[in-house]
Amino acid sequence: MATRTLRRYEDRDRMNHWLIALLFVLAGLSGLAFFHPSLYFFSALFGGGVWTRILHPFFGVAMVLAFAVMFFRLWRDNVFTPSDRDWVAHSGDMLRGNKAAMPPVGKYNAGQKGVFWLMSLCLVVLLVTGVMFWQPWFASSFPILLRRIAVVLHAASAVGLILGVIMHVYAAIWVKGTVRAMTRGTVTEGWARQNHPLWHREMTGKQ
Repeated sequence: MATRTLRRYEDRDRMNHWLIALLFVLAGLSGLAFFHPSLYFFSALFGGGVWTRILHPFFGVAMVLAFAVMFFRLWRDNVFTPSDRDWVAHSGDMLRGNKAAMPPVGKYNAGQKGVFWLMSLCLVVLLVTGVMFWQPWFASSFPILLRRIAVVLHAASAVGLILGVIMHVYAAIWVKGTVRAMTRGTVTEGWARQNHPLWHREMTGKQ
């Protein structure tokens, strides 16, 4: 008997997701090249220091624009609800592998929602601060003190974004069957029933 599946993401959503992932890698590696001298060797991937400096902000802007498409399609599903507090209270059970103790959730659980909003916030800060010291286009419009503060906030937000992506990737690998959602666009009905029972009920009408 064939395994029944449910559509979790449309093709356009998956393509946009992988575009964001690609741009994240390009922006991340080009940014790390200037984060510390020991990481400057990453600039060789982009044709040297000058080209890395030129390309990095364009990678960043493209990533923000691609993420904005995802944001406006998914933000409603990521709004926190009172039931999310119950999930957070039982998160220890999740880490211990006791999924049976977790309260039922919809399309996304509180952890996934938290990562979504962390990434959203970090990208907004990265965009605003990056523009403030983007040479030669905009930097001259801001006082040097503001530019220095922007550099610090830019670096801190980049660290936050990288940590968010690490959590996102780890969770996708840890929960077996999750990666399929972004490679095929579907998940098995058993996966949905176990990990997102309210969403499973919504999609199938089954109690």
